[in-house]
Amino acid sequence: MLNVIQLKFKGERNAFYLNPQQFPFRVKDYAVVEAEKGEDMGMVNLVEIPPSVKVNSNEPLKRVIRKAGDADLVKYQTNKGVELRAREACRQKIVVHNLEMKLVDCEYQLDGGKITFYFTAEKRVDFRELVKDLAGEYRTRIELRQIGVRDEAKRLGGYGVCGLKLCCSSWISEFAPITTQAAKEQNLPLNPNKLAGVCGRLKCC
Repeated sequence: MLNVIQLKFKGERNAFYLNPQQFPFRVKDYAVVEAEKGEDMGMVNLVEIPPSVKVNSNEPLKRVIRKAGDADLVKYQTNKGVELRAREACRQKIVVHNLEMKLVDCEYQLDGGKITFYFTAEKRVDFRELVKDLAGEYRTRIELRQIGVRDEAKRLGGYGVCGLKLCCSSWISEFAPITTQAAKEQNLPLNPNKLAGVCGRLKCC
């Protein structure tokens, strides 16, 4: 039986990885894993995959390279500072290029091989010049990824009117379609202002 673990990355992004060397991970350990090109690091979220969690087998799983060492953890913390500066630089360049998009977050790969910028936009955006500008400044691969408003709330987190952490950033791993039928079954008044979450869509709960 394959040894598979699930890692959690920034913005509540989850992914499964093969652990061929069977490193003895525990939840909340850090692991260095294969990335598309290079290495990345995440926190162990599951070491035993329950039957209710489906592992996407359509694509070959990437592998765990090693347990994170002190040097990896130092690099991880350093990257957080890089992310803050890159996010601000990208915001300024969006204004310069007069693009109708909202920057949500950015994620720096452990080895510096890629910076991913997440944004929302109401329509398609031609960001080719922005990518060239960012690549020229940071000398690394740049990826701009458009996400929806529900994904934005999941990445940024926050608290609902109930006073608890948002469901999408605490325990929901995948979004499911939400309709007003769920509100009707709970005998809730169909008031859009009360049924909408911080993302502006129907509450996941």
